[in-house]
Amino acid sequence: MVTSLAELRNNKSAFDAKLLQEVEKISNPDSREDDRFWQPEVDKAGNGYAVIRFLPQPRGEEMPWVRIWNHSFKGPTGKWYIENSLTTLGKPDPVSELNSELWNSGLESDKDTVREQKRRLVYISNILVIEDPAHPENNGQIKLYRYGKKIFDKIKDVMQPEFPGEVPMNPFDFDKGANFKLKIRKVEGYRNYDKSEFDSPNPLTTDDAQLEAIWSKEHSLNQFLDAKHFKSYDELKRHLDTVLGGGNKAPARAESVSIADTPKVAEAPQSEPSLDEDDTASYFANLANDE
Repeated sequence: MVTSLAELRNNKSAFDAKLLQEVEKISNPDSREDDRFWQPEVDKAGNGYAVIRFLPQPRGEEMPWVRIWNHSFKGPTGKWYIENSLTTLGKPDPVSELNSELWNSGLESDKDTVREQKRRLVYISNILVIEDPAHPENNGQIKLYRYGKKIFDKIKDVMQPEFPGEVPMNPFDFDKGANFKLKIRKVEGYRNYDKSEFDSPNPLTTDDAQLEAIWSKEHSLNQFLDAKHFKSYDELKRHLDTVLGGGNKAPARAESVSIADTPKVAEAPQSEPSLDEDDTASYFANLANDE
């Protein structure tokens, strides 16, 4: 326990690291303490490398990914609102409703607020870890991987290529998919995935028995859409009111960790910089370093 100002200052780095760890747990409660999830590790310079293989949809499920919308922003009270959005389930959400109201007010300041508290989109897929240099014990394991829009755009680009001569590829296919080289750099203080790329298509294995074994070990993705992972509308509204300091009070502008557009309202230009889901840790680390 810290008991003096001098001790507090001397232990700043350790405290910042612990604070970051706790914020990550709050931000992503489903994955941060769940050993089924895998995330690449970066070195002190912020660089990282790994090779993974996206896997097909689990047996009995329709899609090889699940999408989850959430919100992460700080209100004028200094408190954080970090919650899964009910729009994930196609239901009304209090933040989305507030954003629509603010956007339609006609005030540019309200539009700025909407941009700061817009929805954030993350995906979860099953992967086979091909090469994890930082943790070779993960090689050959089937894990859940949580990723954001930037990596999903890489997937979309190979599934729907834009240029003549490029052959579409389903990266989730056992036979015609490809390994994904995850290349992470630190650019302007945040993780950057621009150099990540897919290899040429190749079968994961030609042994059907091995494919069956891999497929049987995949984790359910539909489980993350279970109602237990989402608070009720009334619970979210009470939390939002607490963060905002009053029922209809708009939040003060704060640094944002958002990714995607706010639902049902016109949003910030697509060219506006955004952070990938994995950038959340870098974002909070920067906040700690700035203090």
